[in-house]
Amino acid sequence: MKLFQQIASSPIIRLARFHQQRHQQVQLQQPRRNMHIQYIKMRWGTGDNYAYLVTDEKTKHTLVIDPAEPDTVLPVIHKLEREGTIKLTGIVNTHHHYDHSGGNDKLRKAFPDLPIIAGSNSPLVTTTPSDRSTFKLGQDVKITALHTPCHTQDSICYYVQDHDQKIVFTGDTLFTAGSGRFFEGTADEMDVALNQTLASLPDDTKVYPGHEYTASNVKFAKTVLVNEPLLELEKFVSQNEITTGIFTIGDEKKHNPFMLVQNNQIQQKLGLTDRVQVMAKLRELKNNF
Repeated sequence: MKLFQQIASSPIIRLARFHQQRHQQVQLQQPRRNMHIQYIKMRWGTGDNYAYLVTDEKTKHTLVIDPAEPDTVLPVIHKLEREGTIKLTGIVNTHHHYDHSGGNDKLRKAFPDLPIIAGSNSPLVTTTPSDRSTFKLGQDVKITALHTPCHTQDSICYYVQDHDQKIVFTGDTLFTAGSGRFFEGTADEMDVALNQTLASLPDDTKVYPGHEYTASNVKFAKTVLVNEPLLELEKFVSQNEITTGIFTIGDEKKHNPFMLVQNNQIQQKLGLTDRVQVMAKLRELKNNF
């Protein structure tokens, strides 16, 4: 017994116990993640569109978001289904423009029993979720529909939660360091969409936009804003082609001029103080940039 006590209290044993306890603490502190996101590049070099697959890892249930180019997207889906990695359970559009909903017809033919979740103007839509309504993907993934009318009146962003993981698919409402054009709406509507609806999400929510426009957005942003977050984004863009899913709502509040309509530097540059007028002027300048 005495020998056992000596061994149990030896420095080596104590060190081993410390590392075991530390490892257990680290495991407990790690966020639980059961959601997987995959982007699919479409029309690269012309429209620079993204489609996305979001999967609940436990069930493999998967939604495809904005599959505008079915000849690009369907082979990916079929391959992953053959491998048992995913099981497609729904088709989602952020808005009705062809470069987001143009694949609905072929996707429906390939998967005739699946719902098409989208705004009322998308082709073949079967379900239009109301603002702030929620639905589940698989066991663990909760999705909230956020109506953000302006780019189109049927624009919907989808806020997706899985335990500690939070993401938002923003279509053409919010881009990294930019926003969509106001095709069917007003500056006031875009201000609400960006600076109330999306800005109210947790700051650590990762943003997955509909296009890879970050490089051009940064060039424009630098004409009205100079700060460290924007310079850091510029450096990242110079070294990376892909920016989707990297930056968060909190980041956008620091480097996106369309989410900084009350920023003194931007207001002084534009000679305006009213937030809606600032939004309108930013869009006008960007349209002609």
